[in-house]
Parts: sequence; structure tokens; C-alpha cells
Amino acid sequence: MRVDPDADVEPALEAFRSGGPICVHDFADREGETDMIYPATAVTPAAVSRMRNDAGGLVCVAVGHRVAEAFELPFLADALDHPAIDDDPAYDDRSSFSLPVNHHETFTGITDVDRARTITELGNAAAAVDRDPDAYTAEDFAAEFHTPGHVHLLRGAAEGLRERTGHTEFGLALAEATDMPPAAVVCEMLDDESGAALSPADARAYAERQGIPYVEGETLVDALA
Repeated sequence: MRVDPDADVEPALEAFRSGGPICVHDFADREGETDMIYPATAVTPAAVSRMRNDAGGLVCVAVGHRVAEAFELPFLADALDHPAIDDDPAYDDRSSFSLPVNHHETFTGITDVDRARTITELGNAAAAVDRDPDAYTAEDFAAEFHTPGHVHLLRGAAEGLRERTGHTEFGLALAEATDMPPAAVVCEMLDDESGAALSPADARAYAERQGIPYVEGETLVDALA
């Protein structure tokens, strides 16, 4: 894996390798959003609380294409039959959303403790597929997780950042570059005052205050694609 020596990339890789988080802004002409990103296997209830309180967006788990295939995860728009289905977002060709799930050993699924359990177990399941694609099947997935739930799964593009430059793929590229399991948590950062996406300047300022690496998507594409 080619890694750019850019000063923003190496701290981000080291932070992710150590359990995150990092902040990644995609592109002004795409979503124009900054996401807080963690490796799934490192997420704790405190990390879920941080995403909920400091980021404020939807807490999702991105899994790699091979993992999604092993789990037999559909794209959500393909799994539903309803007149409201319209999978043509303004920012991309299609949404990467798949099933929303809870781990079977959670209660309501929405608490920080429950979501952290679901997220880390998704990371562990992704790690099992990464070790042996034939060792974990859709039946194994159904034995551990159920839908509907409170953690939204995202399907990573088959060619990663070479095919799609969304936060789903940024998280998975970071996982690959740091030899972590192919599962990453992404959560959009929102502005409490305006109700819009947090501006890149404000997201960078937050990251600096918190000692969290901040990286522009273009930098990650140059380094990891």
C-alpha cells in the first residue's frame, strides 16, 4: 500500500491504528461533510457517546465489499419494495446503505453500550471474513445480528477509492492501510447553530482542540487510492 508522507496522513494512520478517531472532510463538490471515523473493533460506549454528542450525525458501520458479499448484504434500496424508493442521491450514483442491525445480545439497541456491542461485533465478524472468506456465512451473520436495528451498515465499493470517494471508502481505505479489519465507523459532523454540516474550518478547529487528526479527502485519495 502506497502511503503519502504528507504530514496530515501519517498522524491519521497512527491514530486509526491506535483506535481512532480521525476527522475526514470529503470534497466541497460532493457531500461537503466531515465525518468522524473509527476502526469498528475499537469502538467503546464512550466513542459512541462522542460521536453522538460531538459529531451528531448517523452512526454507521462501513464494511468491505468481500465482507458484504460474505454476509450477503443487499443494498437497502434493492431490499425494499415501496413507492418511496429513490436511490439517486445528489452527491453520488447510489447510496451505500445496507441493513440496519442490532446484535442479538443487545436490548433496545440504541444505547451507547448496545451500539458499541453491535459495532465491535460487526468488526469482529469482518475480521473473521478477512482471515477466511469461507469461515463466516450469511447464516452466521443472522445468528449474531438481526434487522431492523440501530446501527446502519454501509457496503464499500468493490474497487474502494478507485471506484468511489465517499466516507464509506475513506474508512475502509484507512483500515486497509493500517492492517485493521475491513470495518470502520463513520459519523457526520453537524453544526449545532446552523443545523447544517459542520464547516471544514470548524471541523479542523474541533479536531485541533481535541488532538484528533484532520485530513482532507483529496489527501487520502492521493495517499491510499
